[in-house]
Amino acid sequence: MTSLTFNVPNISCGHCVHTIQSELADLEGVEKVVASSDTKQVTVTFDPPADETKIKSLLAEINYPAVG
Repeated sequence: MTSLTFNVPNISCGHCVHTIQSELADLEGVEKVVASSDTKQVTVTFDPPADETKIKSLLAEINYPAVG
């Protein structure tokens, strides 16, 4: 199991957090998603077939691109 934290500056409210958590949870292999509007970070715990590239791609697709 891998856990990565992404900086997502577009997170501004609870709706953003809910959207990110819902969308990423549907990605095959994702075990847990914790998003925070306070830290503007998303931590994802996953196994294959999910990977960093797929997670970043989905975040960008839903208009919450990871930076850094």
